[in-house]
Amino acid sequence: MHKIDLKMIKLRDIIFVYQLKNAEDIKWHTRHHSHQSKEFELHYFIGGEGHFRVGGALHTVSPGSLFVCPPRLPHAIEARKNDNPISYYAVLFRIEEMGELEALLYNAGTKPPRNIGRNYRFFFEELKERSLSSSSMKRQAALHQLISFLYLIGDGDIPRGEPGNIHLEKALDMMQDEVYGRIRLPDLAGKLGITQSYLIRLFRKKLNITPMKYYTRLKVEAAASLLADTSLAIYKIADRLNFYSEYHFSRVFKHYTGTAPSLYRNEQYHHRGPTGAFINDRE
Repeated sequence: MHKIDLKMIKLRDIIFVYQLKNAEDIKWHTRHHSHQSKEFELHYFIGGEGHFRVGGALHTVSPGSLFVCPPRLPHAIEARKNDNPISYYAVLFRIEEMGELEALLYNAGTKPPRNIGRNYRFFFEELKERSLSSSSMKRQAALHQLISFLYLIGDGDIPRGEPGNIHLEKALDMMQDEVYGRIRLPDLAGKLGITQSYLIRLFRKKLNITPMKYYTRLKVEAAASLLADTSLAIYKIADRLNFYSEYHFSRVFKHYTGTAPSLYRNEQYHHRGPTGAFINDRE
């Protein structure tokens, strides 16, 4: 039996890009590029219209499309500013040792993209959450999750998610779709056909957070992007994200980030990471 040395596999970056429509973001995320030797990248699309160019082939993107990009293979997302912008996850990882897993992924990268459905939204969100955790055990768990998923990709056998996960995946979709709106817990549970208490238990068990706190965090993440990437006035950002007032928005933003919105905007000096993620130069 082939033994995996976890030290030989490194999860370098994982990001979620929601509704790619800002001109500067489109310019960055749609650039034609490739990654270094031994660096693979997964792209999992959960919504929107566009194309994915890999090597010399052009593929239509549909919700649930999964692409495997081997090292040094040029690829690019072709997105458009329209009424149905692309949303996707990108996972960049490095395999140090040539072996079975690397061979499987090279082989998967030569085949047309597969559609695994939108029900893996929660899997990628959980992977992102755990990979960013301050707990080394959770980061190790993320690595094990990724490795298991990669072997299933190589084998061509990706199973359906657990019933509880499917509810969470749908909840995440609904929350993200309403990040600029307003959604209530009873409405969310009702649309899912489950009780509020069961939905709260699912979120606490899987993401260690309540549904409404997670929804607020999504709004804060969207606000942080608007503060860093646009010149919109703070009161307009508060209004766009459906906060009750500029004061309410500022208080919530500071609670989650530790910084007032105006200070956040003034102090953020960014550069782009390997997959397009923003990284704070002052960290």
